[in-house]
Amino acid sequence: MKAIEIRDTFGLDSLKLVERPDPAPGPGQVVLKMKAFSINYRDLLVVNGVGRWKPPGGRVPLSDGVGIVAATGNDVSRVKVGDRVAPIFYPKWLDGRVAAGKMRQALGGAAADGVLAEYTLFDEASLVHVPAHLTDEEAATLPCAGVTAWSALIPFGNISPGNSVVVLGTGGVSIFALQFAKFLGARVIVTSSSDQKLARAKELGAAAVINYKTEPDWPKAVVELTDGLGADYVVDTVGGLKEAIAAVRLGGTVAFVGLLIGTSGDGVHVNWPDRFFAKIVDSFLTKAGNNGARVGNAMTYILSARELLDFALPLMKAVVADPLAAKFLKERSGHS
Repeated sequence: MKAIEIRDTFGLDSLKLVERPDPAPGPGQVVLKMKAFSINYRDLLVVNGVGRWKPPGGRVPLSDGVGIVAATGNDVSRVKVGDRVAPIFYPKWLDGRVAAGKMRQALGGAAADGVLAEYTLFDEASLVHVPAHLTDEEAATLPCAGVTAWSALIPFGNISPGNSVVVLGTGGVSIFALQFAKFLGARVIVTSSSDQKLARAKELGAAAVINYKTEPDWPKAVVELTDGLGADYVVDTVGGLKEAIAAVRLGGTVAFVGLLIGTSGDGVHVNWPDRFFAKIVDSFLTKAGNNGARVGNAMTYILSARELLDFALPLMKAVVADPLAAKFLKERSGHS
């Protein structure tokens, strides 16, 4: 079978098309013929060999995809040949609270191969059926970004109609969070440095938008948009914890998801691998609860997909415009 591996060095030029033996299922295992993939920011960290995401040579990247069951081993009962399924981001985290053992073997990273191959092999328990109303490409965006957004909003928020929710940026998690919060009846405020992206966010249901380039003190703008109170909930996909706390109301909640600008702030340092779920900084907690949000478990995927059933989602697709997708499609087609 054909697969894409990270070879020799890091960066997009390290992606090489290779031949691997076709996988054969053992007891309880399932072989998928992959049909669609999606790309997350974390995948670029892996391909570029950044920090704790740095993989060994020969790693197959990408965590998110959808496939058709091509073969099953003995004792497989949850899926059958021909079923359309998706592997979950953490194959060992099937339900319940997070634990270190459940978070090992995250797909397409430092510990395990991902899905960017013609065929993949998984334990049947780590697969979830894809809702019939979603295309392959749409469903392929759920395991990382969609489930992370759900995990950031639903377990912590108790969000009800009329609540104000701030979503930072317009990446995959942010767009899912916007739509989930809108579905729950919240008034959603979106920040971005691009007026074009903000216009798109309004089309997707944002009640208000803030360009943080033209309004650098965006927390103040949030307070003004919420009658001087601050937001009920902030989904921080950027890592600017200090600003997120400034934007939230007394007794509100910040879901701390991202680290695009780093993990240090005034009086704040988070050791992500070990302390991701910690309550952060006593002085902050006098104003707001602060929750670290991970990608979710298998049950979270099922619940988030179910909530999308009656809600039109103009989801991201794995398109050629993305440089990583373009690299894969070019190599798969045999053109250099």
